[in-house]
Amino acid sequence: MLSQVESHLRSDRFPHIWCPGCGNGIVLAALVRAIEELGYDPDKTVVVSGIGCSSRAAGYLDFNTLHTTHGRALAFATGIKLARPELEVFVLMGDGDATAIGGNHFIHAARRNIDLTTIIFNNSIYGMTGGQYSPLTPPGKRATTAPYGNIERSFDIAELAKGAGATYVARATTYHATMLEKLIVAGARNKGFSVIEAITACPVGYGRRNKMGNGLQMLLWQKEHALTVKQAEKMSPEELRDKIVIGELYKGEAPEYTAMYQQIIERAQKTTGQ
Repeated sequence: MLSQVESHLRSDRFPHIWCPGCGNGIVLAALVRAIEELGYDPDKTVVVSGIGCSSRAAGYLDFNTLHTTHGRALAFATGIKLARPELEVFVLMGDGDATAIGGNHFIHAARRNIDLTTIIFNNSIYGMTGGQYSPLTPPGKRATTAPYGNIERSFDIAELAKGAGATYVARATTYHATMLEKLIVAGARNKGFSVIEAITACPVGYGRRNKMGNGLQMLLWQKEHALTVKQAEKMSPEELRDKIVIGELYKGEAPEYTAMYQQIIERAQKTTGQ
């Protein structure tokens, strides 16, 4: 008998390409369990991804899936949601895919508050394309394009999403897989642009280069460095340095884009008499 997760996988696409210790499979499983909890019809569920290690997840899932070009997942997903607003659309992107080449699409999807649930696999590196540093690589960490340490400040993706207009923002690590599942559920129920940042490990491209150990050790690092929102509220900025605040970080309200778009269509139809 197939497990809850296995029943939504394309078994013919296995074995997967992910390295031993990679956390991407944990994020994929959390997404599938969340969709099960939400009770969505697989035939009315869409998973869109861009390019990168994490984006290969779409090809392993037995929903309506779209593996798109680098940085353009949100552009494709926006088109799907506008054409078929009744569909439930999830967007899977890596840290570079979402915030570097896809950064402009990201801020404008948030600004529009379009009803998409976006999951950003943040492993702090371009894992598939050669180990370059990304906009989410912490300062001082090494990459193939920063052999002596990254000198750029990294984005706080949660603050970026909030500032750009997203109405649901959350974060969890792959160590906190149950929390991650619950946050995906909450994000999907939000009628607007939802962003869930999933802190995941890349033990080969990032962990080895930065002497963080294997996949298990990187999971334990997540456990040791994560704080809940309530814990963080009691701490100073100095105490929060190098910590990961997890949980529901922001929830707001704003007009949802596809609903406003439908109103435009109805007004146009009245004007033209169609």
